[in-house]
Amino acid sequence: RELLHALEHAPASVPTAHTCAPAFTIANHKDEGFAMDWSPLVRGQFASGDCNSQIFRAAPSEAGVWAVDEAPYKGHTASVEDIQWSPTEAEVFASCSVDKTVRIWDGRRKAGSALTVEASETDVNVLSWNKKVPYLLASGDDAGNFRVWDLRAFQKGAQPVASFAWHTAPITSVEWHPEQPSVIAASAADNQVTIWDMSLERDAEAEAEMAAEGLPVPEIPPQLIFIHQGQKEIKEMRWHPQCPG
Repeated sequence: RELLHALEHAPASVPTAHTCAPAFTIANHKDEGFAMDWSPLVRGQFASGDCNSQIFRAAPSEAGVWAVDEAPYKGHTASVEDIQWSPTEAEVFASCSVDKTVRIWDGRRKAGSALTVEASETDVNVLSWNKKVPYLLASGDDAGNFRVWDLRAFQKGAQPVASFAWHTAPITSVEWHPEQPSVIAASAADNQVTIWDMSLERDAEAEAEMAAEGLPVPEIPPQLIFIHQGQKEIKEMRWHPQCPG
């Protein structure tokens, strides 16, 4: 009843102008950028990457003043597209780039990443670190592929533990489910949002029986459990933290 009363007596018009000054501005970047992420373990710690291949870290000091590392993290050779902090290691973060690589960084070391893998034949656009299974990292690229990497075997020449080429345009967003460690969602420039369950496998016996009976065998990957269509130019997708289903 109180909510209905508030709606009935809401202002006739909504203010269109307001002032909102930033608490702090990182001015170290020399070019525009798209990659940024807050640390889930260190309050206020923030990493950002730019189109000039550089990554900077910022954090508030004990005095409450924000400070940015003067020296950037160097290793990528092209635009940094996304950054993800580790959910379990305070000094570790991952990045991906137009240079086709995914890199794992030790925050205490600026000159070069700790681990590097060529993760695609084209630009790598997005990352998502599994918060329930911290050795799993997902990446999405410009060719419409998204891949899952096991960080326990993450080294030069490493192959993904899973790779899906369902989407027909660049992957624009990928995110693991916050509560179900085997579930992941992806969005792409083909105007689709898909949800996948990595715990599902193809039933070869059932498919053989269908083929023997002359029934068509589905071409949809068994891990694909939902497709959302109807929207256009989907740039980002996120699970609701309170209603993840």
